[in-house]
Amino acid sequence: MSIVIKGARPYGEGEPVDVLVEDGVIAAIGEVDVPEGAEVLDAKGQVLLPGFVDLHTHLREPGREDTETIDSGSAAAALGGYTAVFAMANTDPVADNALVTDHVWRRGQEVGLVDVHPVGAVTVGLKGEKLAELGTMAKGAAAVRVFSDDGVCVADPLLMRRALEYSTALDAVIAQHAEEPRLTVGAQAHEGEQASRLGYAGWPASAEESIVARDCLLALHANARLHVCHVSTAGTVDVLRWAKERGTKVSAEVTPHHLLLTDDRLETYDPVNKVNPPLRTGGDAEKLRAALAEGVVDCVATDHAPHAPQDKDTEWAAARPGMLGLQTALSVVVETMVKTGLLDWRGVARVMSERPAEVGNLAGHGRPIEAGEPANLTLVDPDAEWTVHGADLASIAANTPYEGMRLPGVVTATLLRGRITAREGKIC
Repeated sequence: MSIVIKGARPYGEGEPVDVLVEDGVIAAIGEVDVPEGAEVLDAKGQVLLPGFVDLHTHLREPGREDTETIDSGSAAAALGGYTAVFAMANTDPVADNALVTDHVWRRGQEVGLVDVHPVGAVTVGLKGEKLAELGTMAKGAAAVRVFSDDGVCVADPLLMRRALEYSTALDAVIAQHAEEPRLTVGAQAHEGEQASRLGYAGWPASAEESIVARDCLLALHANARLHVCHVSTAGTVDVLRWAKERGTKVSAEVTPHHLLLTDDRLETYDPVNKVNPPLRTGGDAEKLRAALAEGVVDCVATDHAPHAPQDKDTEWAAARPGMLGLQTALSVVVETMVKTGLLDWRGVARVMSERPAEVGNLAGHGRPIEAGEPANLTLVDPDAEWTVHGADLASIAANTPYEGMRLPGVVTATLLRGRITAREGKIC
């Protein structure tokens, strides 16, 4: 199959060019003669980027197919410009063995809209008591290279040390949900002025920062790769900078909602704003945006977390934490990073494609837009805007915090190895 993308601007730079895609690979860039029978995408000067990679997605399958499936989550990802996602391990049964991780991998291949890479659990059942079968998951069909108990911190320092040491032999990364559980018992919101005034039990920033500091030291001494999930505080940025300056192999992600939203949203008592880690202060959000631009925080990851209505439409304390994110991520990054001048489009490619692919060990994603490279591509209209409505999103769930918001930047096409998976808001 041949596809010609007419009049695209790779990385939003220079004059529009044509991009010829043949057999899943970028064949030529420049003035291209359209081959007979080729499909033509008229880009009209839109921005062409490498396909996005999400290191942190909850697809809920197996176990909670009432909230999301690999089919629906893959559709949401493709519509959001993603060509690869990492599906977190907190499924039912837990993805703590090769039987489950290989199942998730094969289901992703069957659906075929994005590459679904299962994340293996660090500990059996996410219980934090003994290591899961990291080696068998790494050797399975899914070739798991990212392990995480996300949603639950690996709180035992000895167990975390052993996981980091073992991961080095697998060329894998341990991704940590940084939350000291003894500091967050009963916590409902960021510990600060807003929580105190509104009567929420506080989730202190030190609960995150202390675990990040501990794990950075463990990773440094083990010469292992550590990835910090959903960084949310200004203090964590300082710890990451300190660790990186000392040569620690640590990477970190920030979610779109922690870039844009703050604990001011607690005023409404609407559980759609409940997330873990919680929304922080405006000062935290400002420092996270600066850290992402600087590279202290490496990438954007959605922490896409679909929930059934009964798990969100309830009182705050009983509500499950989490938000949808796959279809809104690019727009939030445009709003917070591009429109503010903190990132250009090449920077967007870095934080949404290139660095996530590197952290996740994905050789075929996050590649340069050059002849000979895999045609995993995303076409974006930077001037378009859209209004978010949860009911219109591809996910089964509808728990978006951006309901009714007008956001900039629209994904107009996504290509996975030269095959169009989404176009003009429709799955192909």
